[in-house]
Amino acid sequence: MLVSPYTAPLIEGIARVLLYSKTQTFFETLAMLRQSEIDVAVVAFPRFRIALLLWLAGIPIRVGTGYRWYSFLFNRKVFEHRKTVEKHESEYNLSLLRELGCHPNKLPVVRLNITAQEEQASEKIRKSLGIKKKDVIIVLHPGSGGSAREWKPDRFAELAHEFVKRGYKVVIAGGSSESELVNSITRKAGDAVIPFVSNVSLKEYAAFIQTAQLFVANSTGPLHIAAIVGTPVIGFYPPVRVMSPKRWGPLTEKKVIFVPDPKKCPRCNGKICRGSDCMDQIAVHSVVEASEKLMQSYGKKRKNKITSKRVKGN
Repeated sequence: MLVSPYTAPLIEGIARVLLYSKTQTFFETLAMLRQSEIDVAVVAFPRFRIALLLWLAGIPIRVGTGYRWYSFLFNRKVFEHRKTVEKHESEYNLSLLRELGCHPNKLPVVRLNITAQEEQASEKIRKSLGIKKKDVIIVLHPGSGGSAREWKPDRFAELAHEFVKRGYKVVIAGGSSESELVNSITRKAGDAVIPFVSNVSLKEYAAFIQTAQLFVANSTGPLHIAAIVGTPVIGFYPPVRVMSPKRWGPLTEKKVIFVPDPKKCPRCNGKICRGSDCMDQIAVHSVVEASEKLMQSYGKKRKNKITSKRVKGN
């Protein structure tokens, strides 16, 4: 798998990793691909630079979308418009395998194996945050890296405060680029809330999330990590087709997804979502209620589908 250094830890032990790094020049990456003697390339995240590299590397079979101007660089093409959102992103990716004679007919079951070393790293994180074994941990991850419309920081702060009042140990988490957001929400939520600006690998972060009883976030990568390590998740998604949970929802049974109703947003007026105003419809008390029900049913077998809630205003 050709992946960035940031996501590489998630792949280690599953597939051979080739690093696609910004520190490498075009010709250094090309040389690496040629030396790897690849027979088939399946491009799930098409970009002109990647398509050109694979073509110049002389890879015999190159599978990719047929709807980009540079699709001539692929010699096996799949004609699907993902913007129509007829299925999940993972299903679109698996559709590429049809060109190789593979025909998956259902959503994949995704798991992430946490090693003993990563569990030890998780225990160190817990100790550094003052978390005890008996504590019921809820992790709130307010950032999204701009990948979707967001539930506002003030709402996360209010939610954290409500969870603390109910006796939960609440951690506000984010990456190093989100330290200001994490600390701002922590200050508003109160002294009992724990800030955690992660400087650990994604696998170590995943190991820590695995010890939580609940993970709450906007539509973002860590939400999917929480899902595949088995932690129940609450997700906030905007009423925008290309950002919808139908395409980007977490692959887990243990989930509740909140989606605002654009018809009840005065700014959107039932049309295209124009900002984060719609997200204000998601009420804190509704999230608290859904969270407690989800935690109570932890481990119980439920239908493997997204539970989407059209929410009313406050």
